[in-house]
Amino acid sequence: MRALIPFPEISPEIFSISLFGFEFALRWYALAYIVGILLGWRLVVTALKTPALWGRRGAPMTVRQCEDLLTWVILGVILGGRLGYVLFYKPAYYLAHPLEIPMVWQGGMAFHGGLLGVIVAAWLFSRKEGLLKLSLSDALALGIPPGLLLGRLANFINAELWGRPTDLPWGVAFPGFAAQDCGQIAETLCARHPSQLYEALLEGVVLGAVLIWMAWRRGALKWPGRLAGTFFAGYGAARFIVEFARQPDAQFVTYDNPLGLALELGGYGFTMGQLLSLPMIIGGVWLISRAQKND
Repeated sequence: MRALIPFPEISPEIFSISLFGFEFALRWYALAYIVGILLGWRLVVTALKTPALWGRRGAPMTVRQCEDLLTWVILGVILGGRLGYVLFYKPAYYLAHPLEIPMVWQGGMAFHGGLLGVIVAAWLFSRKEGLLKLSLSDALALGIPPGLLLGRLANFINAELWGRPTDLPWGVAFPGFAAQDCGQIAETLCARHPSQLYEALLEGVVLGAVLIWMAWRRGALKWPGRLAGTFFAGYGAARFIVEFARQPDAQFVTYDNPLGLALELGGYGFTMGQLLSLPMIIGGVWLISRAQKND
């Protein structure tokens, strides 16, 4: 019998209470959003309070403006994340069930959509306040990795977005019929890549550490656009790589397309996650190449 790791028995709910006949629960996923946004906000505020990081033009906004921007960012994450999931992953289903689009409590958020929502929100806020857009994007890039780290850990606890089957010793036996249906021998467990943890490490820990090092040790914030470009390219590359180990959404997997490729040409192609990550890599490299020192 090959080695595998049993899935830890962690409830998706931290606690629940009943009030007036209704059940209210605090879930790890919701807590990850809340704590991730707060940690990211504090990291951005710390950078704004360190004038030496920003060069002659100074920080792109005040701490008060950062507090106001937080509301815009939260709305961008929720609206963009939900609409991104609807449009990128299940357009046909939600076209037939439009009343379910606002039901975010049923699950279904896309990071790429949430990122687009944040970009739109930040652009509108910068226009309203007359802020430097590239420096503002650098500040926001600093604050995103903590949310990515905690969000992917919450995905693991929820036993969702797991990876493809694997023989590696750290494969995890995720619960549920779908996770355990991988064509294995009868009465044996299916071990899958813990792709959520791969993403938590690459997108949250590694990318976050690189951005902090660039900002505080390499003076990257004096080059407007360089930090944002690094985030876009870094996240895009990490997600592109992890997609090789991540199980694609069920609607993309068919008998003729077992790898779940959203774009296939002659047996080769890209998953939806890879297709959405390619523009991030290209845009990130372009931003880095265009960055000019503000000193």
